[in-house]
Amino acid sequence: MTNDVDKRFRLFETLISEKLPEADVERIRAAFEFAKAAHGEQKRKDGTDFISHPLAAAELVFEFGLDEDSICAALLHDCIEDTGVTHGEIKKLFGKDVADIVDGVTKLTRAKTASKEDEQMENLQKMLTAMQRDMRVILIKIADRLHNMRTMEYVSDDKQRQKAFETMEIYTPIVHRLGMQKIKWELEDLSIRCLDPAGCREIEEGLEERRTADESFLERARIRIAEGLNQRGLECTVSGRVKNLYSIYRKKFNQNIPVAKIYDLYAIRVIVDTKHDCYSAMGFIHELFTPIPGTLKDYINSPKANKYRSIHTVVIGNEGIQFEVQIRTWSMHQTAEYGIAAHWKYKKDQEGKFSDSKNYPWVKRLLESQQDSDPQDFLRDLKVDMLLPDEIFVFTPNGDVINLPSGSTPIDFAYHIHSEIGNKMTGALVNGRMVSYSHLLQGGDIVRILTSNSAKGPSRDWLYIIRSPEARNKIRQWFKKEKRDENIVHGRQALETELRHANITMSEAMQEAVLQKLLSPTGFQNIEDLYAAIGYGGVSSQKIVNRIRDILRMLAKEHAKEQALVQDALLPAQRIQTGIKSVKGVIIEGLDNCLIKFARCCSPVPGDAVVGFITRGHGVSVHRQDCINYIEQEKQPESKGRWVNATWGETDNRTYDTALRIVMRSRKGLVIEIATVFNSMSINMTSFNAKETGDGLAVIGIVVEVKSRDELISAMARLMSIRGVTEVKRAEV
Repeated sequence: MTNDVDKRFRLFETLISEKLPEADVERIRAAFEFAKAAHGEQKRKDGTDFISHPLAAAELVFEFGLDEDSICAALLHDCIEDTGVTHGEIKKLFGKDVADIVDGVTKLTRAKTASKEDEQMENLQKMLTAMQRDMRVILIKIADRLHNMRTMEYVSDDKQRQKAFETMEIYTPIVHRLGMQKIKWELEDLSIRCLDPAGCREIEEGLEERRTADESFLERARIRIAEGLNQRGLECTVSGRVKNLYSIYRKKFNQNIPVAKIYDLYAIRVIVDTKHDCYSAMGFIHELFTPIPGTLKDYINSPKANKYRSIHTVVIGNEGIQFEVQIRTWSMHQTAEYGIAAHWKYKKDQEGKFSDSKNYPWVKRLLESQQDSDPQDFLRDLKVDMLLPDEIFVFTPNGDVINLPSGSTPIDFAYHIHSEIGNKMTGALVNGRMVSYSHLLQGGDIVRILTSNSAKGPSRDWLYIIRSPEARNKIRQWFKKEKRDENIVHGRQALETELRHANITMSEAMQEAVLQKLLSPTGFQNIEDLYAAIGYGGVSSQKIVNRIRDILRMLAKEHAKEQALVQDALLPAQRIQTGIKSVKGVIIEGLDNCLIKFARCCSPVPGDAVVGFITRGHGVSVHRQDCINYIEQEKQPESKGRWVNATWGETDNRTYDTALRIVMRSRKGLVIEIATVFNSMSINMTSFNAKETGDGLAVIGIVVEVKSRDELISAMARLMSIRGVTEVKRAEV
């Protein structure tokens, strides 16, 4: 096995010498040998020597176009975390830059925090901080994740799904924002194969059935375009492809369209020498094929926020088939494929670091927004700000181009320019005409903000009409700083309202035992700090009430008497040594034919790891082993003897109720798309409720009947593929 890795590294050395002649190959070889010795006999899940993974990461880093230090750091990136090697040793042998990069990658290890939202926010905060210091850290981490996803078949199904969701939630938005489109497509495709293998197989079988016809069509279109452009004297490279799996997946399962009836599967890419040639090529293609009105997008003169530049147009061929044509130069193509890495060719800052903060100011903005945000709000805002699936380009009176999310208002524009402009805003002119604060800006608008030093600052109502996370964060910051007393009043009112909706009295919520468990983990010194945070939007009243409800449940259960619970749980049946017969598909160790119910707090389904809890008068309550109630109560001395082992037995193809919580940007047709997903999978919905949160988002709660965890995970993956959905997670029934 080691000989294979050594042979592979020698080929890598040769490639480096050819493509990166300025690199010190001896130094890179030394890094490889050092890492190989450090990892020693460590193996990967597939049985290969562990060093094969750092080598794969280094190969990807080289493919991205990074430098010698980056290649060395990629080879060494697991040494500090997985071996006894120290930062000092790496610094002594390979220099401070390499040691700092390896240390930065090491610190991006998964955080261990109280909740999934806190964990994800901590992980993202580390990534954003690393990006601000040295972009190479995150690029090596992306290479690390990409190779891990490529070899995911060697780990358990649960681990695959966990990593796939994390990739879609965290890595894909960052890769998108860095402009690394080729890597983004591959991460999406690898993730969706883990999350919904059955759905992917269905798509691949449909594509295979039409492969011959597809390849023939693409080749004919490619030849017509290439020959026509060459006849016009334009040097070009023309290629055709079927769109990536995840793009097809979203269209198929969102709209319930069979693959055979999806007609915009194809894309032709035209690469020319100059910007002028791009527009000449576009004119010729519009002569050759019929353009579809409204589909032309000029990202050359108005680049995307991630620096992507290209002309997109959708046309119809003689066969009546639609296809997209992308036209760009070679430098634009490199940027489209590898984003920031493609145009790196490093420009060091004054400290000698390879940062790119001027081109990527959103990194700083997101770090600032994280400081006072509720984890759920921060993650939601990050996905909106990272992905920006719909953008508009508007102009300042001086002609500067400003990128904003679709649906933005003059308030969003003002805060994008500067916090003080937003805070002192008194009105706005769009195309020379006075408009309201809630006016929706359109692409090409010229916006002028009117300000006054006597302005009283933003209104709380603005939080309900703005679109951009940046503006929302700056308004919250203003209220936090300027209006503490007012925030306390608003926060208390909001909490009381939410408590009433949850049928919890204020006196119950304000018990000393409740406040101790509520305030301590959140870092608030007293209840007024909590009210103030709710008032300026730093934490949601709904989340606080959910925590209070969980605490009250836990406190109530602590008062139960163990012996009485055991006696009541036995019912007519007698205790036996082992469970041999399943009830409702569940086998309880030590109990036979007892009453079973499924806990509403976590709604387990077959495939979940489960545990039983002996309750008063209701038999055994079955929980998921990752249920927060189980995790918290299992540690309590009073719970000993009440938790019993449980496993799934024969389920007889029955269905089980479970709940999902979906957060999305409000738009027409979303409910239909959600219903279509469940209909296409023959999953029954037994409950559906939706409410708007007032900030352009909607929260939908659904109870569905599923047969297994695999079926549920597939449904969640399909819901996540719907445009506008920012979060799908399991919830309380």
